[in-house]
Amino acid sequence: MAAGLVLAVLAVSACSADPKARPAAAPGTVTASAAAASGGLRAGLLTADRLPPGFRLDTEKVNATTTDPPHTPSPTPIASMPCSELGVESFMTKHARPVEDVAVGVTRSPVRDDDIGWSGQEVLDRYAPGQAAEVMAAIRGVAGRCTSYTDTLPSGEQLQVTASVTPADPRADDSLLLHITSTFPGDAAPWVDETAFIRTGDVILVVQEIVESAPTSGTRDVFAAAVTTYRATASG
Repeated sequence: MAAGLVLAVLAVSACSADPKARPAAAPGTVTASAAAASGGLRAGLLTADRLPPGFRLDTEKVNATTTDPPHTPSPTPIASMPCSELGVESFMTKHARPVEDVAVGVTRSPVRDDDIGWSGQEVLDRYAPGQAAEVMAAIRGVAGRCTSYTDTLPSGEQLQVTASVTPADPRADDSLLLHITSTFPGDAAPWVDETAFIRTGDVILVVQEIVESAPTSGTRDVFAAAVTTYRATASG
């Protein structure tokens, strides 16, 4: 019951951040060459031919969400946002508006009975000169402030949550892996949410997992492929 509830709540909150900006559709088949033709940050997104084995795209169209439609920015900066927004919420475009923002969904189907698969997205955000470094510093600051907190679900149930940060890619200008565990009262098995960030100049690449009942290599597999794709297209 608890597991199903947290899946439903987190999935809804992930989709509700900007439903038009993250459209759900049939698995995409766009290739790297086709993406490159569209220009801008879209050329740097993961494509079907660059995904890790077993993964697929679940978004056929990607939108520049700063123009279609514009995000409604929050007056609250990342550094002051609630701890609860560190999880699946798209807090970067809400609390630190980028110049350009594109995304694509990625999933992996379960491969055994005790496997719920992997579901998440890749996002590329371009910021004004110097702002991307400030955003990364703000994320670290929130994670440091929110190492342990309580999050209340709409049902009234309270989750005990911990947050920690580790490096994600030492070759980058800056990077971090945000690791969040949420535990229901009386349930010893936490739910795990991971988000990987890498900054290259003024662009921040994000790979975000919606939710998982145990740590997996999924986020890191997708992140590695996404970083390789972005670097290849950016240098090309």
